[in-house]
Amino acid sequence: MAEYLIYFNQQWVGDHSEEWFRGRGPLARAVVEEMKAAGVLVFTGGLEEETEDAFSADATSGTLLITDGPYVETKEFLGGLAIVDVADDEAAKLWAGKIAEACGWPQEVRRFKSRAQSS
Repeated sequence: MAEYLIYFNQQWVGDHSEEWFRGRGPLARAVVEEMKAAGVLVFTGGLEEETEDAFSADATSGTLLITDGPYVETKEFLGGLAIVDVADDEAAKLWAGKIAEACGWPQEVRRFKSRAQSS
């Protein structure tokens, strides 16, 4: 089994009506329940959209510096994510596809390094 990150940038969501978003909620919750039932869900969640509430930690100078706001000023920022533990790339693609269809916007998938590689 391998862990994969399935995520989207907030800007990929697009402009939709409140009614459209309300219609997507049950679809997205159903996919999360399906992932739980299949035993592949590690974690899922959406992030607050207000980047001014974000803060950053930077120790690259040798001294820890905590600052308000995102580390990098950018037009794109992470909107939400799911971590799944599945057998292979094909299974990760299956779940990313289900999430994309339920949410109505693209998802990107990245495999985590194996614990042996990252230590």
